[in-house]
Order: sequence, then structure tokens, then C-alpha cells
Amino acid sequence: MFYFSLCYCYFSLLLVLLSYFSYICNMKRQEQLTFQRLRSNEQVQIGYSDEDIVILDSVQEFSKLTSARFPLITIVICFSGKAHFLINDKTLLLHENQVAIIPHNVNMADILVSPDFNMKGLLLTNGILQSFLREKMQIWNKMMYIHHIHIFPMDEEDMLFYSKFHDLLRLTIERGKPHPYRVNVIRSQLRALILELCGSLSNMIPSSEKGSPSIHFQKFLDLLHSGNAKYRSVEEYAGDLCISPKYLTAICKKQSGKTAIQWIREQVLNDICYYLQETDLNIKQICHKLDFPNPSFFGKYVKDHFGMTPMQLRNA
Repeated sequence: MFYFSLCYCYFSLLLVLLSYFSYICNMKRQEQLTFQRLRSNEQVQIGYSDEDIVILDSVQEFSKLTSARFPLITIVICFSGKAHFLINDKTLLLHENQVAIIPHNVNMADILVSPDFNMKGLLLTNGILQSFLREKMQIWNKMMYIHHIHIFPMDEEDMLFYSKFHDLLRLTIERGKPHPYRVNVIRSQLRALILELCGSLSNMIPSSEKGSPSIHFQKFLDLLHSGNAKYRSVEEYAGDLCISPKYLTAICKKQSGKTAIQWIREQVLNDICYYLQETDLNIKQICHKLDFPNPSFFGKYVKDHFGMTPMQLRNA
């Protein structure tokens, strides 16, 4: 009996070690798809890039990746051909006249595209998307994290619109007359494009919601995006929803892969950038809007998260 127990223990330990070894190997194989990797890959055609945006004209090279982590929000419009991939182990098929929207920080695997695959792609940081959409980010998050709709069809009129829009954007990018507002013009055009896409998404939101976790998560997003995002604790938001902080964190993690504190922090940081860089409000007024206790604490918070003072961030 002792010999059998000892063998069983050794066998269990071997299984644990093999599982750990397999996990480590998979982690090593998984690639992190970043702006830097895209720019350095000669096989990927990039129409434009800056610190927050990459416009892609080709993703054929992605078919060689067995697994990749996408820390960026990805929008792909398919004009012909098809693509197959897994997103967090869920199979998605992208066909002609369809749009794929992939949220940030997801795992993609088994990426395969057909030889005739023709697309236009846009990769964005979460920060720039929030600055584009502001209060309309609520619609975006509902589609991505509550309804989990990542692929939707477009009719011929939609495809013609996006094709013409791309032509205008390319004309702006390739224009030979540089001026100090070139990046602002490009970003303004992209913001218009995202707003148009967001309008299409809003028409797809069901009129009724079912399922308590989704309802609570949606109400949490509504609180985050209603008016000014407040510098508040998870406990305060959970109190507004009449649920426990632990439950709020659990449903946030289940629906989106992010905790409640991550959602709150992202929204507060985005509002800080917006009020400092897009408005003339002074530091004291911004502190009051976001419910920071005092300007000194606000300055330390900005310094800790952005590595610069509020005035430096305003002038960046």
C-alpha cells in the first residue's frame, strides 16, 4: 500500500511538472503584437502610425503567427476573401463585407487568411479611443463586453462609404504639404470614422437586457460614463449598485477581463488627459470635477501615473 501511494505521488508530481512545462512553452510561443513589432516587420504594409494609432493595409503576415496577444484595439474591414482566428478560445470567421472589432488585451490564435484576403485595418490604444468617443464609449463597451458582438455585416452602401473614407484619409496622409496640424487632421478624420462606426453599433444594441451580471456590469459602465468620471473607490460604485465590491469586481472580470479598479482607473486617467489637454479648466477646477481631495493629491496622482506634473502633461 505504501509503495502504491508513493508511486501515485510521483505520478501526480510528474503531471504537474509536465503541465507547468507546457504552460511555459506556450507562453514563450505567444507573441506580443505591439506598434514596434508592426513597424519593424517589412511584410506588413503600414499606411500611417504614431504613438497611439496604426493604419494597416495588409495583415497577410499574421497568418504565420500561431498565437499573439493583442494589447491594442483592432478594427478590420474585410473587402474580399476571409479570415479565421480564435479570440480567447472563441472561433470567429470574418468574410467579405464584414467588420471585425477586437477589444484590447485579448489572446488570438490560429490566425489564417485566404490568398484573396483584402482588408483595411486600424489599431488603437484604449486611451485614444476613449478620447475619440468620450461619453459614447458607453455604447462601444456594451457591444464589446456585454453583448460580445465582434463581427457584424455591412451592406454595399456602407462598404462604399468606408472605401471612399479610406481614399480621403490616404489623400490626407500622402499629401506632400506638411503643416503643424497634420496629425490633428488625421486624428479628426479617424474620430469621424469611429463615430460613424459607433453609430452603427448603437443600432445593434437590443432593446431589452437579460441576465443579472450583465445588467449590473452595464449599470457600472453607465455610472463610469455618465457625466464626469469620479475619483471614487470600488466600494462607492458597488454601493450605488447595491451589490458588494467583491461581486462587482467578479462580474467586471467575467464580462471584460478587467477588474473594477482597472475600469475606474482607466476612466479617471482618460478624463485627466481630456481636461488638461482639451479644456482651459485650471487644476483646482479639474480636481473638483473629478472629486480629488485637493490639488496636491491630484498632482501626485498625475505624477505617479504619467511620470510628469499636471502642467507638463497639459503642455505635452
